[in-house]
Amino acid sequence: MTQTLTILGLESSCDDTAAAVVRQTGDTPAEVLSSVVFGQTELHSAYGGVVPEIAARAHAEKLDICVIEALKEAGVTLKNLDAVAVTAGPGLIGGVMSGVMCAKGIAAATGLPLIGVNHLAGHALTPRLTDGIAFPYLMLLVSGGHCQYLIVRGPEDFTRLGGTIDDAPGEAFDKTARLLGLPQPGGPSVQAEAENGDPKRFRFPRPLLDRPDCNLSFSGLKTALMRMRDQIVAEKGGLTRQDRADLCAGFQAAVVDTLAEKTRRALRLYLDENPASPTVAVAGGVAANTAIRAALQDVCTEAGATFTAPPLRLCTDNAAMIAYAGLERFRSGARDGLDLTARPRWPLDQSSPALLGSGKKGAKA
Repeated sequence: MTQTLTILGLESSCDDTAAAVVRQTGDTPAEVLSSVVFGQTELHSAYGGVVPEIAARAHAEKLDICVIEALKEAGVTLKNLDAVAVTAGPGLIGGVMSGVMCAKGIAAATGLPLIGVNHLAGHALTPRLTDGIAFPYLMLLVSGGHCQYLIVRGPEDFTRLGGTIDDAPGEAFDKTARLLGLPQPGGPSVQAEAENGDPKRFRFPRPLLDRPDCNLSFSGLKTALMRMRDQIVAEKGGLTRQDRADLCAGFQAAVVDTLAEKTRRALRLYLDENPASPTVAVAGGVAANTAIRAALQDVCTEAGATFTAPPLRLCTDNAAMIAYAGLERFRSGARDGLDLTARPRWPLDQSSPALLGSGKKGAKA
């Protein structure tokens, strides 16, 4: 008998409060019945970035409302669900705790199974939700706080080929926006400015391309932009609109070139496994950048691999990806108890050494 699973997902790891319902029958494509996201951009706009305490309070206030809207939009009730999935890490601990406690409350009240989901696994499995791609595939997970190349072999089987040793690209975009007086989030703002700029006017470094591995670094790129900005200001007494556009275009071109070359290297390692249908996927908030997508598409075309990227609405943080990742775990028999712990750090690849070091709270990446 073909099994139909209907999963409620909750996401609150950073500054988006989200709930969604996903359903799948057997091996047929999964269906997103609802996806509700409450953003917090206005709450944090005055601070130039996300304030963890403000984010956590907003999650606590909105999560139940978000769940009600998601259930209503999907046309289901709690009685129609098979399980509730929730981001249990990594992320801002106050926000993660808000989501975990809400999910525990639902599970305790209804008797529904509870499934803890790694936020990064949600992103990494999104191409299976949207395109039904088969394992194994190469994933570039590129977001505000994370950047890594993964071979995805199963719902909980990830091998990291490389990643950022400092700032993630999304963080670098946000810092660049702040340096140039652009609104947050920085990714869309910098991309919009770059469309009117000359990417060749300012030559920024392409970090770590002199090393043969797949690791990345973007902190120095941001510093180079700051120094160029200061030099222009010292010479002219300020920045013109064209100066700012050209700085954004040069910065974005450096990120694109770096990701393209490192993807070529990761792709070669992945192809050594001789996958039957080589596929490269990109996910995470920075995957919404059209220049990055276009460059990755070209790299895949050169190598004869299929390139796939989720719709833009599923690149940024959302609960549909959490519901689907929870569905994959649920189908494999995974269950969590009411002692599920919120985790600020939670590497996908548990066997590889941490790129960013470790501490009392565990490995960062």
